[in-house]
Order: sequence, then C-alpha cells, then structure tokens
Amino acid sequence: MELPLALLTGLLSAFALWLMLSGNLLRFLFGLLLLSNAVNLAIFASGRLTYGLPPLLGASGQPGEAVMANALPQALLLTAIVIGFGFFAFVLALTIRAYRSFGHLEPDRMRLAEPEEAHK
Repeated sequence: MELPLALLTGLLSAFALWLMLSGNLLRFLFGLLLLSNAVNLAIFASGRLTYGLPPLLGASGQPGEAVMANALPQALLLTAIVIGFGFFAFVLALTIRAYRSFGHLEPDRMRLAEPEEAHK
C-alpha cells in the first residue's frame, strides 16, 4: 500500500512544481495547494499503513503488539491540514487583492519599484 501512495505523492509533487513554475500567480497558488496536499499524503504514508487494524491496538485488542500504525503522523497531519487551509485562504486573499490592484496575475508585470526600462 505504501508504493502506490509514494507514486501518487511523487506525481502530485511533480504536477505542483509544474504549476508553480508556470508564471501565473493563480496557477502558483493552486500548485502550492497541491504541494501541501502531497506533503500531507507523504506524512500520512510515513505512519505505517495497516489495513483492517486499529491504529493503537493490535488485532486481539491488546496494546503493544508488533504491527500497529503510528498515531503521531496522523495527529500531525490534522494540524497540517488546518494550517494549510489557513495559509491557502490568506494567499488567496492576497491574490485577489493583487488582481484588483494590477488587473492581471502575471508576476513579471507586477514590478512597481523598478522602472519599465530595466526589464528590457
């Protein structure tokens, strides 16, 4: 089960990197969201996936058996999801503000401190 999740994490990371390098602020934002989901999936997969077993008790219901899932990555994942959502909402608000101020979402054209002659 870890191999498909590792492949999916790699695919999500590659697609997120492609979106982030596209040169559009909105695509960058969606790439950032996709990358955070890929990291969350990697953290979840690091907690040793055991199918059909509870995370803290073994099959017989006794704690301390050999095959158990680790609960710490799952708790960290819940925290990362909440922080990622808050960060996404903040960056989305900044993107909307940038679009209202500049009228476009191209980062190369959003240079107010530099004169136009310096780019050519």
